[in-house]
Amino acid sequence: MNICGSTNSITDIKGLKVGNAQDDKFKSGVTVVLCDEPMVASVAVHGGGPGTRDTELLSPENTVEAIDALVLSGGSAFGLDAASGVQAYLREMGRGFAVGPVHVPIVPQAILFDLVNGGDKDWGKYPPYRELGYEAATNASKEFKIGSKGAGTGALVAGLKGGLGTASAKLDSGITIGALFAVNALGSPLIGDTHHFHAAIFEQENEFGGHGLPSKMPNNPDTINIKFRENAASVSNTTIGIIATDAVLSKSQAKRLAIAAHDGIARALYPAHTPFDGDLVFAVASGRSGIVPQKNDWTDMAAHAANITSRAIANGVYSAQFEESDLFPAYCEKFQK
Repeated sequence: MNICGSTNSITDIKGLKVGNAQDDKFKSGVTVVLCDEPMVASVAVHGGGPGTRDTELLSPENTVEAIDALVLSGGSAFGLDAASGVQAYLREMGRGFAVGPVHVPIVPQAILFDLVNGGDKDWGKYPPYRELGYEAATNASKEFKIGSKGAGTGALVAGLKGGLGTASAKLDSGITIGALFAVNALGSPLIGDTHHFHAAIFEQENEFGGHGLPSKMPNNPDTINIKFRENAASVSNTTIGIIATDAVLSKSQAKRLAIAAHDGIARALYPAHTPFDGDLVFAVASGRSGIVPQKNDWTDMAAHAANITSRAIANGVYSAQFEESDLFPAYCEKFQK
């Protein structure tokens, strides 16, 4: 039987911790996933407008096999400074890829565009993301908050606040999979003009309200609701996230898991993978279970990687909190007054 992990969180993968830091004035923030030891990782990019750091080294044909941390950040290209703060923290811990006497922490990163969300971005000479990255790393633990926290602080979707969401599942094989996503999509997580999530069929234990599917489907389920329609081509949007497992994987297998997780983005958001989204999924494998997936295991892993991605995305939107000067309402403010 497939069930939620013990905390329904990416940190159900032993060896992973999550830290958040944000600036509520700027309406932006950083989320870091720290690995207790170097872990195999890869990435799949399916959106047309990605923003990344050190993702090329995650290609299966390239040399570095393992990473020390992954970073999700707001701030568009300014936010790419966040990984430097995480590297500084890890260097203090003596972590990193050994190059002679030098250790270089391996910290790939993806960013989302939250520069037009009602926050005051007048941060002075330098953006705050390096310091936020360091703070997020120092905050990392098994327990963390979701919604309008970390990289989800200033996220928006079509007509609603976006957010940071997580989910997990334990498979019959004994393998656990977890997901963490920052949802800032061009499209909508809701079916037509209803309050029902596209991801409803995958929901576990009422994790995003238990509303299910509409008892009668709306007349407009194929209506394309997007944020900032008038300027869609000039506004960047992104759903970025991490799929993690305790299975023993190679880099190429981790990439395949990341590819499978992208199906969950398409099932949770409509439209998805547009030219104006930077949709990206990292995959990380701790190997802590000691389980090497067999052929039949891969069907379950691929299916549930997509399922928990959808759940994490809906969770992030459902958990968002309304703050003063927000451009869009939070889900619970709009539908559950």
